[in-house]
Amino acid sequence: MIIHDLLVVPFAEYAFMRRALVGTVAIALGGAPVGVFLMLRRMSLTGDAMAHAILPGAAAGYLVAGLSLPAMTIGGLIAGVIVAVLAGVVARLTALKEDASLAAFYLLSLALGVTLVSLRGSNVDLLHVLFGTVLALDDAALILLASIATVTLVSLALLYRPLVLECVDPTFLRSVSRAGTPTHLIFLTLVVLNLVSGFQALGTLLAVGMMMLPAASARFWSGDITLMTAVAILVGIVSAALGLLASYHAELPAGPSIILVAGCVYLASLLLGPQGGLVWLARPGRHLEA
Repeated sequence: MIIHDLLVVPFAEYAFMRRALVGTVAIALGGAPVGVFLMLRRMSLTGDAMAHAILPGAAAGYLVAGLSLPAMTIGGLIAGVIVAVLAGVVARLTALKEDASLAAFYLLSLALGVTLVSLRGSNVDLLHVLFGTVLALDDAALILLASIATVTLVSLALLYRPLVLECVDPTFLRSVSRAGTPTHLIFLTLVVLNLVSGFQALGTLLAVGMMMLPAASARFWSGDITLMTAVAILVGIVSAALGLLASYHAELPAGPSIILVAGCVYLASLLLGPQGGLVWLARPGRHLEA
């Protein structure tokens, strides 16, 4: 009975909790697989940079239409694509590497976005933009989140082989196919889409958490990419549910609670995961074992 009250009652009695759970599950379904490929491609910090890059576009949408989901989504998507393209162009035409170029653009974007929101909104509006409103998701937001998750999963299924090849041996992929560049561009678009999706619920500062923390946790449980993706999705879903429950019972902010739970799962995986976890690495090796 106590377990029922702790785990089931909040979702059974409150529609806003059910909506929050459905929305964050959709974010986990789309974002966690993208996070796995970002991690394998050594682009984890690129996701963080792109999360900040969508802020000025979302802020521009907010200035035009207030806290309007379509306006902020379109603005964030446009801003993310523009920053990704500009960073790539600068990296190819100058001596600046792509990571440094992205860092410069994302810092500029973050400052510009906060300034734009502050011009018209209050501190509450700014907090909503930065940290999200996961407990206030409506039907339109849930449809958007589910649509992005569906597009992401279908796209990853179609691009799975070139994506895996690009992670393992990009030189070989370029030698046997011209799919490398289109695959990379489509993948970056999926990154931006899922960051915009996460932005609706978790805000620009936390959106990347549901993308990278489950992926990083999954790396300690499997070396197989397919299984790693499944574990990352599972970690994302469990983190969403437990984070929402923790926020309900302890009266904590919902978005940060979800990311904190995902962070705790990551730390547990770091310690206990059989694929390079600290406990397993500390075990004495068998005789004649390398």
